[in-house]
Amino acid sequence: MHGTHTPLRTWFWAAYLVATHHPGISAKQLQRQLGLSRYETAWLILQKLRRAMVAPERELLKGEVEIDEFWLGGYEEGLKGSRQHGKKALVGVAIEVRGAGSGRLRLATLPDSSGPTLRDFTLTTTEQGAIVHTDGLQSYRVLAKHGYDHRRRPQGTAAPGEQLLPRAHRAISNLKAWMHGTHRWVSDEHLPVYLDEYVFRHNRRGTPMAAFQTLLGLGAVHPPTTYHQITHQAA
Repeated sequence: MHGTHTPLRTWFWAAYLVATHHPGISAKQLQRQLGLSRYETAWLILQKLRRAMVAPERELLKGEVEIDEFWLGGYEEGLKGSRQHGKKALVGVAIEVRGAGSGRLRLATLPDSSGPTLRDFTLTTTEQGAIVHTDGLQSYRVLAKHGYDHRRRPQGTAAPGEQLLPRAHRAISNLKAWMHGTHRWVSDEHLPVYLDEYVFRHNRRGTPMAAFQTLLGLGAVHPPTTYHQITHQAA
């Protein structure tokens, strides 16, 4: 909010709508809800709020964790086979096992699915000593050398109808539905903050009012982000 020409009341309403509106809210919807004359103002408010959704020193995932990677993006005509990803983005997912349900979630874009990349993603999301469940991708073999109780299951070991990583797959499916239903399309340079928003929503899905208070608190902790930084971060 530093240096803003938008009334603080509008910022607080925006934070409330973003934090408590269950399916999320697009810039066009926010513009209508707040009665803003310019779409660009709503878009900038959303972009700044998304950048305040990650606690600077959030805790690593603990206990049992499912880790996977997936391609995120729409259908592209002419592509054949799972290895042809075109303009899709590779994303890593890590999610805590809480009985039959899911605990905290982490998402991040990945440059590739190599061993070093998946090792770094795991180290930055999951506490060493945790039980880590993955599929049979060879790149995950490095995890056992970095303090994890790695339990790797190749796809062929699954029973008919069984998902090896059910919580990760459920999070992926819900993310894709949210991205398509609320935002339609997201550019690669802004994708990380949309992933941060989804993680924020998932981890506070049962406490929307607490999510609103948390967002206001985090907004006061993070340094201000300028329009230039937001629009030129891909450079």
